[in-house]
Amino acid sequence: MMTGEIWTQLSSAITGLVLAWVMFEQYFPHQLRGYLEKYSQKLMSYVYPYIQITFHEFTSERLKRSEAFSAIQSYLGSNSTKTAKRLKADVVRNNEPLVLTMDDYEEVTDVFDGVKVWWSSSKTVPKTQSISFYPAADERRHYRLTFHKRNRDVITEKYIEHVRKEGKAIAVKNRQRKLFTNNSSKNSYAWKSTKWSHVVFEHPATFDTLAMETKKKEEIKKDLTKFSKGKDYYAKIGKAWKRGYLLYGPPGTGKSTMISAMANLLGYDIYDLELTTVKDNSELRKLLIETTGKSIIVIEDIDCSLDLTGQRKKTKEKDDDDQSDKEKDPVSKKKKEAEEERKSGSKVTLSGLLNFIDGLWSACGGERIIVFTTNYVDKLDPALIRRGRMDKHIELSYCCFEAFKVLAKNYLELESHEMFGKIDELLGETKMTPADVAENLMPMSDEEDEEDCLKRLIEGLETAKEEARKKTKEEAVSKAEKADKEGGETSSQVAKENGEISAEEAKENGVIAGG
Repeated sequence: MMTGEIWTQLSSAITGLVLAWVMFEQYFPHQLRGYLEKYSQKLMSYVYPYIQITFHEFTSERLKRSEAFSAIQSYLGSNSTKTAKRLKADVVRNNEPLVLTMDDYEEVTDVFDGVKVWWSSSKTVPKTQSISFYPAADERRHYRLTFHKRNRDVITEKYIEHVRKEGKAIAVKNRQRKLFTNNSSKNSYAWKSTKWSHVVFEHPATFDTLAMETKKKEEIKKDLTKFSKGKDYYAKIGKAWKRGYLLYGPPGTGKSTMISAMANLLGYDIYDLELTTVKDNSELRKLLIETTGKSIIVIEDIDCSLDLTGQRKKTKEKDDDDQSDKEKDPVSKKKKEAEEERKSGSKVTLSGLLNFIDGLWSACGGERIIVFTTNYVDKLDPALIRRGRMDKHIELSYCCFEAFKVLAKNYLELESHEMFGKIDELLGETKMTPADVAENLMPMSDEEDEEDCLKRLIEGLETAKEEARKKTKEEAVSKAEKADKEGGETSSQVAKENGEISAEEAKENGVIAGG
C-alpha cells in the first residue's frame, strides 16, 4: 500500500514538473530566460567541477565541415572500439577490415598523461521539422569533451592538439579516395546534406602505364610533386596553394587517363564539375567551398560545357541592341528575356569562372589542382587559360613510337619485336590516337597472340594512311574546282562588264553617225 502511494506521489510530482517546464518554455520571456540560464550555470559551476567543450560538425553557417570534428571522429573511431557498446561500421577499402566509429549518443573514456576525460557523441534535430523521407539532412552532430577543471591547462594546451594530430594521421591511413560529381541545382532536395555526390575512386592508371614520351612524363611528375610539397613556398610568395593544368589535344589522346594518373600519383580526390548543372556564379562558389584539400577539380571539355567564349561578344551585341529594344513592347521584351533564361539554363559567366579559378574564393582551403580539358584550345577565351590560371599547358597529341612501346608493354608485355620497325615507320607517316592503337593491340580472343595483334595494328595504320591520302587528294581536287569556279565567275563578270561597255559605245556611235 505504501509503495502504491509513493508511486502515485512521484508521478504527480513528475507531471507537475513537466507542466511547469512547458509553461516556462512557452510563456517565460526569452530575455529573462537568458539571464536565468547564465546565473544558473554560474551557480552550478561552484558545485559541478567539470568543464565541457563542444565540437560541431559544421562551421561558418554549414558552409564547410569542421576539420577538428573529422579528426576527432577518426581518433575516437580508433580508440573507442574497446570500450564503446554501440558502434557504427564502414568499409574503407575492399578486402580490408571494417572501420568502426562511435555511434550517436554513446560515451567513451580516454586517458592522457594520467588525466581521465569523457567523450560523448550527440546530434541536434531542429524543432520545426518538415515531412521528409530523408530527415537526417537537417541534423546537427557534435562531440562533447568533459574533463575536471583542475586539468584545464593539460587538456587545452596538449590533449586537444594530440587528438587532432593523431586523428589526422589515422584518417590518412584509412583514407578512401573518392570521385565526386556535383548535384544538379535544378534537382536539389533537402535531404542532400552536401552539394557533391561521390563513389569510390579506383582507376588504375599511373604514369608508368601512360602512353607518352618518357621525358614529358617525368617533367609532369616533377611539377606535380613539387606542388604537393610547396605549402611553405606558396605561403612565402603570397599565392594561394593551387595550380592549374590545361590538357588539350584530339579526342582519344589520353586526357582523362592523365587526370587519373595525376590523382593516383598524389593520392588526391577528384571533383568532376559539370558546369551545365550549376545554376549561377553564387552556386559555383558554394561548390568550391565544399571541396576539400588534396583534390583535383576537373572541368572536362570546357569548350563544350558552356558558351563562355562568346559571352563578351554577346554582351557587346546586347548593348548595341538596347536602343532598339527600348522601342519594343515591354511585355514582349520581358517574355523574350524569360524564354532566353529558360533556354540558357546555367547562368555561370566567364567572369564567375575566372573568379572561381583565381579570385578571392579560390584561396578558401589549399592544395588544390584545377584541370581543364579541351579538344579545341583555339576556341577558349585567352583570359581563361593565361598563365596564373592555367599554369601549365600540356598537349596530348597522336601516338608516337615511344608511346606505342609503352602500350605494347602494357597490353602484350613486349619490349621489342621484329615488327616494331614497320610500326615506327607507319607512325611517322600517319596519325593515330593512343586509344586506337591500344584497341588494335588488345587481344580479341584467347587464341590471338602478340604477332596477330601487331599485324592488326599495321593493317590499321596502313588503312589510316590510305584514307588520309585519299582525303588529302579529294581536298586538293575540291580546292582546285573551287578556284576554277571562282575564276570562271570572275571572267564572266569581266566579259559582261566589257559587253555592256561595248553596247553603250556602239549605241553612242550609232547615234552620232545618224546625227
